Amino acid sequence: MGAQVRYSVIVGMGSYVPDRVVTNEELVAYVGGSASWIEERTGITQRYWARANQSTSDLAYHAALRACDDAGCTPQDLDAIVFATLSPDMMFPGSGVFLQDKLGVPGIPVLDVRNQCSGYLYALQVADAWIKANMYQRVLVIGAENQSSGLDISEQGRGIAVLFGDGAGAVVLEARESEQQRAGIIETKLGADGAGARSLCLERPGTLSGAHLTVQHLRQGKHYPSMNGRQVFRNAINTLTRELGELFERHQVREPENFDRLLLVPHQANRRINEQLARHFKLPEEQVVHTIERYGNTTAASIPMALCDARDEGRLKDGTLVVHAAFGSGYTWGTSVIEF
Repeated sequence: MGAQVRYSVIVGMGSYVPDRVVTNEELVAYVGGSASWIEERTGITQRYWARANQSTSDLAYHAALRACDDAGCTPQDLDAIVFATLSPDMMFPGSGVFLQDKLGVPGIPVLDVRNQCSGYLYALQVADAWIKANMYQRVLVIGAENQSSGLDISEQGRGIAVLFGDGAGAVVLEARESEQQRAGIIETKLGADGAGARSLCLERPGTLSGAHLTVQHLRQGKHYPSMNGRQVFRNAINTLTRELGELFERHQVREPENFDRLLLVPHQANRRINEQLARHFKLPEEQVVHTIERYGNTTAASIPMALCDARDEGRLKDGTLVVHAAFGSGYTWGTSVIEF
């Protein structure tokens, strides 16, 4: 008998969106422009926005229950929770404890991850490392966002308001042990470059220059997100092209026996970014998952939501190599390869 290898596999997944659909036609009545302009620029035709009484942890709760049910477990079977979001219920504490309370699992550790569009992959790596270190057997990883309540729904805020949607996606990771890893998370690689932090940020409330939030800040719109779209787009393409190229080389993804079973499930920030990546790596349409047209950019929730959609569409089969890639505010980024 050889030495046992401990690794983590995704045994359940679930997603949730609110019931309010906001089409481009509805949105342009508030922000101006045209529905066709939004679709041409982003690929988005609609998004889901939370109701006034729905918090981020409310959305997460439904996705978490679905993931646990899919895994054949209950929330009480969880050993830990890792919660990624940029739109928490409160500035503090993190949303993870509110989700924990709703799930009825007091006592287990909860970690909140604030890495925005890359947050799910950061959370996934933490949970995978916990399992490999034999700290926990079963971990819930969740990305959830209620961004609509913090957007500038006006002509001045149009460039950002049209991009974002609300929703949640979750996976349950479970430990496996064998002499050789069979399926599961093969690698998650992360990175960051704070030199680009101001290119996509939400300045207030914060301690950058004294008071958290003043009347002057509100008048200046500092409590709304700001973005240098062209700079972020260019850096996303360059970074993800480099990171995916290195991942493909490390894991010999371009070999025919691997390439044919590849499915790219990237963060859904802009359809043009993902299409450009697909062209660069010569990936046919059927090997790339696009969901932004239905949901908009759901930030930390977008990858697990897209993974659920791919599964529901029958695109995840035994042996499928799922590759994730995300780039966003920070700048932060990540890639992951998982065998199903």
